[in-house]
Amino acid sequence: MLQIFHFFAPCPRGLEPVLVQELQALEAKQISATDGGVAFSGPWPLMYKVNLHSRVASRVLWKLTERSYRNEDDLYRLARDTEWAELFAVENTIKVQVTAVRSPLRSLDFIALKVKDGICDRFRLKTGNRPSVDTREPDMRIHLYLTHKMATLYLDTSGEALFKRGYRVETGDAPIRENLAAGILSLSGWTPEQPLYDPMCGSGTFLIEAAMIARRIAPGQRRSFAFQQLRMHDDQFWQQLRAQAKAAELQSNALIYGSDVSSTVLNHAKANIEAAGLSEAIQLKQLNAADAKAPAASGVWVCNPPYGERLDEKERLASLYPQWAATLKQRFAGWNAYFLTADLDLPKFMRLKASKRTVLFNGPLECRLFEYKMVAGSNRDKTAEEAAE
Repeated sequence: MLQIFHFFAPCPRGLEPVLVQELQALEAKQISATDGGVAFSGPWPLMYKVNLHSRVASRVLWKLTERSYRNEDDLYRLARDTEWAELFAVENTIKVQVTAVRSPLRSLDFIALKVKDGICDRFRLKTGNRPSVDTREPDMRIHLYLTHKMATLYLDTSGEALFKRGYRVETGDAPIRENLAAGILSLSGWTPEQPLYDPMCGSGTFLIEAAMIARRIAPGQRRSFAFQQLRMHDDQFWQQLRAQAKAAELQSNALIYGSDVSSTVLNHAKANIEAAGLSEAIQLKQLNAADAKAPAASGVWVCNPPYGERLDEKERLASLYPQWAATLKQRFAGWNAYFLTADLDLPKFMRLKASKRTVLFNGPLECRLFEYKMVAGSNRDKTAEEAAE
């Protein structure tokens, strides 16, 4: 258990600093952020803790081996020379995924096939049998990462992506992923002592993630993980870790509010909140965002408004932005407001000067998190040129 292992945790791009802070709190070592994730190292139990407690990581990948390569045959040998039978059983299904950055090799599908063949040939040599492939719900996900010269093999210890907490029963249209929502709450500086309000709450992701933070509910508490099927899994330690996390939960009285103009969307939010066991922690109301009133003298407003991909949607949003700005100025003085959007015209039409613009990615979509500090009397209307600075 004192052996040091090396891991890589992907996360939504833009949230790498938040993930670094989480890993530091969990006492990870050799922490190194890169675009789209963070490398770190530590003893085997650290991997359990990151899977259980990280709110922003997408997965925890265990680094198995790394080698230079020139062609597909080199990658086949890399996989064939790895002792897979010592890691998991031949009865486990597998899936191979390949990511390449500036690799001279062109066909990622052919590379994945060669790596799969290498894994199966190693199993056949050791056990006389080969594992089956399952591209939908595999037991084991093997990740190959290629640069222009180096190939790295990872084994995914998480299984399903970590943003799948286990509480989402209704999705609605374009829901924000749970780990991106949790990361935005961290970037906003919100703490459970402050009121939180999402006036366009959709399926309730910001609200649920905030309530879980306030109650110190470990995000991985309700789900299973791929590492539970590994040969070196220590289930007694894992159950102790889960029990400790459960014992640390609080009955918080945090003030968390949400609203949406759509009754259908609110029903989705209610279903997810009930599935998360947080009905008593969150207050919902059917309301147009332009009609919102501050539930307290100060707090954090956070939302993920529609992006408006079609022209008619953009025109409709352009008429809504000034209404939201007026609501903030008239009724939310003393609040900090955060808008996650892919529409870079939002500040121009809101005619408020954003105090901060953070680049984030919602999946492959480049977005901005705009921050507005609504200090009473300080947010005068700006010209379009000033707002676009």
